[in-house]
Amino acid sequence: MGINQDPDRWARLRFSIIGPLLSAPPKQGQLSKRLRALSGSCWKHPVSGTDVRFSYATVERWYYIARKAQDPVAALRRDRRGDAGRARRLSATLIQVLEAQYRDHPGWTVQLHYDNLLAQAQADEALKSVPSYGTIRRHMKAQGLHRKRRPKRDTAGARQAEQRLEQLEVRSYEVEYANALWHLDFHHGSRQVLLSSGQWVTPLLLGIIDDHSRLVCHLQWYLDETAESLVHGLSQALQKRALPRALMTDNGAAMQADEFRSGLHNLSILHETTLPYSPYQNAKQEVFWATLEGRLMAMLEGVKELGLEQLNKITQVWVEQEYHQSRHAEIGMTPLRRYLDATQVGRDCPDSATLRQAFRRTVTRRQRRSDGTLSLEGKRFEIPNRYRHLEQPQVRYARWDLRSVDLIDPHTQQNLCPLYPLDKTANASGQRRARVNAQTAPTAPQTRDELPALLRKLMAEYAATGMPPAYLPKPPSES
Repeated sequence: MGINQDPDRWARLRFSIIGPLLSAPPKQGQLSKRLRALSGSCWKHPVSGTDVRFSYATVERWYYIARKAQDPVAALRRDRRGDAGRARRLSATLIQVLEAQYRDHPGWTVQLHYDNLLAQAQADEALKSVPSYGTIRRHMKAQGLHRKRRPKRDTAGARQAEQRLEQLEVRSYEVEYANALWHLDFHHGSRQVLLSSGQWVTPLLLGIIDDHSRLVCHLQWYLDETAESLVHGLSQALQKRALPRALMTDNGAAMQADEFRSGLHNLSILHETTLPYSPYQNAKQEVFWATLEGRLMAMLEGVKELGLEQLNKITQVWVEQEYHQSRHAEIGMTPLRRYLDATQVGRDCPDSATLRQAFRRTVTRRQRRSDGTLSLEGKRFEIPNRYRHLEQPQVRYARWDLRSVDLIDPHTQQNLCPLYPLDKTANASGQRRARVNAQTAPTAPQTRDELPALLRKLMAEYAATGMPPAYLPKPPSES
């Protein structure tokens, strides 16, 4: 740390030197002798720690400054330079060029900015001489011209997120009640697991954490990051804890799946997503991943053949026996204790069947009139005959579980009946059920001598005109 950056160091040293003169003032005629003794002594430099001596005049000046001051230590501090904080060797033109260069290339290092300034100074005499690299670095640091890494994806969303981060401050937060807000995210594992097929794969960890208590609602390793795995893990968290009021996730494909979003809506759980390219909004998850990697995964370094099932068992043990019962530095207690002591705002979770029905998507399909079927995920499903009048029926299903497909009422969203796959083999027997609304076969039309009403009306109107029929009859041929 520089000398001017900590003036109290010098103030404490100066006060320790002349302090004895203030606590025990010298007798008349002895001041000069005492000052010479102090100036001849060695003292520790407050920054470097080396031995240093101070002249008689310097010690004398310190003595009189401290004696006259109400606060001797404050009076002995070094005065801040009048030009402190200003780059004395940077001209206004050079500062403008540097700032313009930074606006065009915020991802450059200070060294690259400095090298380009040297190159411009050689071609432009107005820049004159460029100061040292250290001066340029200190100026850029003081002005907040830090290096900004380009986003991995140069898209409008990434640029908007970067601009928002620059303009708005970032603040940590915490909800007041337990089960008011959960955090959910996937974490890519740091090591591979061995499958029964002999294949090495890198698993992904689904973690769900309560915001208020930092309690892990559920933790499980999967082989993919799909909506099916997401719903599978979240359903377990809901049944183990409660229905939260809100759930925060990122904008991954699984989190945007229709089944997942519909399920949260059906369970009255508010789905809050982080802003694009802003993972710091889900920082509690990131902190937990660091804890998991530094504790659990570090202890598994010596395990060579680690399977997925074994990894999940070890993870559950670690969460319940260590993480939940270890003091959390930020909340000042264990996550389990804070969860139990906090005010709960969660709701009771329904049974497994209700959860499975909740996490399904709703789509509209066109019914094929020839055989009364519709297509879902490349498979055809039969519609009961009583609903053959629906041209575009709505159905509810999950793409990973076609065993449960329901026809729903488009107005009330209530289930009308289950739909089953088309069984062509069973239909080959030739047995057919009679249609509920089948009508008898139409009978042959009865012959009547009188004309229909419309035709009689037209004939009468034409006769009223008095005009003969507009045609010439063909004379009969002579036989």
